[in-house]
Order: sequence, then structure tokens, then C-alpha cells
Amino acid sequence: MWHDEFDGAALDLTKWVWETGGGGWGNNELEFYTARPENARVENGNLVIEAHQEAFGGRQYTSARLKTEGLAGGAWKYGRIEARIRIPRGQGMWPAFWMLGDKCEQVGWPTCGEIDIMENIGREPARVHGTVHGPGYSGAQGVTAAYDLRAGAFADDYHVYAVEWQAGGIVWYVDSTVYATVTPNNVPGTWVFDHPFFILLNVAVGGSWPGSPDSTTVFPQTMLVDYVRVYQQ
Repeated sequence: MWHDEFDGAALDLTKWVWETGGGGWGNNELEFYTARPENARVENGNLVIEAHQEAFGGRQYTSARLKTEGLAGGAWKYGRIEARIRIPRGQGMWPAFWMLGDKCEQVGWPTCGEIDIMENIGREPARVHGTVHGPGYSGAQGVTAAYDLRAGAFADDYHVYAVEWQAGGIVWYVDSTVYATVTPNNVPGTWVFDHPFFILLNVAVGGSWPGSPDSTTVFPQTMLVDYVRVYQQ
């Protein structure tokens, strides 16, 4: 139904919107998201989202956050949503591939719903998380599951992160492995996943969950996205 292979010379602005700012994004994040090529660009067939340690906009780090919200064909109800990503590494890094309900501006979060297809925090190099947030199960109370590598770190290589989402539930994948399923019976509140959602990709620095970078964290850190694809039956 929709895809971006990142094979062009620049970011396709018919498919992606930059989100900018440095107010912590509700998570006490430390970065300022910019619309500069230093922080997000297309290079060698990848979307590169790059976090830097630098003073900008009153913050000490910069990064980028991209979304499909508001663009033609940029929100979907149900389907398989997948991306092939090589995540960054290091204490305080927080890469994410996720979705928000397209009515968030009108109804607010978490009533709009959030589907986190892949999140990683740097202190857990071999673990990724899949989560849903809705009314009564948001933030630290989100309904969540984790997938662990047997060896190595997710930052060592590309992996395919996906959800298969339909009226009866959502299934999470890493590569070809199913590791979580959530249905309306699993959430302690209203099921808010039967309307269109848009995609987001970002690399946060710091925040309540990952904690801050420390002396072991090397900058810049990059997230490489080979492609994003949306399939529907």
C-alpha cells in the first residue's frame, strides 16, 4: 500500500514530515529534534537518523523525529507495518519505530492509541520492546512484551521489525519470529486500535526510561533504516 526504500538523493517530503523541538516530549528527553541533514538524511539507500552531542536550542543533544501524519496516504487502518533497521547503541540512546492514532490532535494521548513496533534502550543492547498504550494502560502501564537476542546486540546488524494488525489484535515480529500478541481481552481499558494510525521514526537521547548518556556513550550515534513498508490484505 505504501513504502519508502530510501533509494533517492534526499528525504521524500511527500512521505515524511519533520517534527522539531526540544521540550522533552513528555518523557524528559534531552535532545532537540531538528530538520537538518546533520540529523536526518538519505544516504547509500538508507534513512540515516543521527544523534549528536552538541548545544542546540537550549539542549545538549540533537536528533531527528519523522512522521507520516497529515500526508496523502500517510495513515492506515490494519495491515502489516514493517521496517528493516539497524539501531544505534549506547547508554541513554532510545531508538523507536512506532505509530499513533491519526486523531491524536483532537482526542489527545493516550485516547488516540499508540502502537510501539520497536523500542530499544541502550542499556539493554540485546532486547527490543513492543507495546500498546491506551486509556488506562499508558506510559509505564503500557501493555508490553520484550524479545531478546540469543547473542550479540541489535546494533550489530539490521533486523526486520513488524506488526500484523487487524480488528482482533496485534502481533509483533522480530525478523520471522512472533514474540507477542495483544487482543482486546489483554488490555485493562478501552481498545483504541480500530482506526487509522500514522508512522513515526525517531532516536531520542535520554529520558525517564533509558536514563541519560554517560561517559561510555559515544556520539554521534546513527539509526539506519533500509526501508519502511505497509501491506494490507
